[in-house]
Amino acid sequence: MIFGIRATIEAVEAGKEMDKIFIRRDMGGELAHELTTLLLKRNIPFQKVPLEKLNRLTMKNHQGVVAFTSAIEYQNLENIIPMIYEQGRDPFVVLLDGVTDVRNFGAIARTCECAGVDAIVVPTKGAAAGNADAVKTSAGALNVIPVCRVSSIHNAVSFLQKSGVRVVAASEKAEHDYSEADYHGPLAIVMGAEDTGISPDILRIVDDMVSIPIFGQIQSLNVSVATGVIVYEAVKNRK
Repeated sequence: MIFGIRATIEAVEAGKEMDKIFIRRDMGGELAHELTTLLLKRNIPFQKVPLEKLNRLTMKNHQGVVAFTSAIEYQNLENIIPMIYEQGRDPFVVLLDGVTDVRNFGAIARTCECAGVDAIVVPTKGAAAGNADAVKTSAGALNVIPVCRVSSIHNAVSFLQKSGVRVVAASEKAEHDYSEADYHGPLAIVMGAEDTGISPDILRIVDDMVSIPIFGQIQSLNVSVATGVIVYEAVKNRK
């Protein structure tokens, strides 16, 4: 945890990976403006919150700013995809839309690393924290597999498609079984939150949608389990 305006600015300028920053909702002044401008420029997520929330995080002199550094180093998706092609390989990517639970994030990262996924893509806002708990749950996989943080999953899907990557979304609205899909070639799999699923604007632009059949009374799988099912189906196909 880092607290204070100047301390946070210095940490960002020093290149520290920031996971989340909370700023007092009604805070003004030149230094506060400098901080928010810097965060927007670096695409670092921050949230305006009431003073009470900051005081619950720390009772030290936070000056209206409390920041949390990330336990993982985020990568640039636009750099990774060309690099994979240059190596003569087909990209294999997993995108997470609205997956906010740290343990699910860690478990997904562990599965993806074991399955040879090239990168995990998460949004700047509405994603699980890349903290020590996530790294622990991943059994260290988050220290190995590249994690790319993007401003918009929708834009990331568009970029991947323009880069020749076929995008498949897991959705209960899909008309065919996950085992019937084509996973060959450059591939990206999109997984959504357990409660809301993948955003409709993303489902409208993906190349294919697949579902996992449910035979019991509970109508959904844990997202990390569902990811494992589909990712390893892709592994079997790609072999």
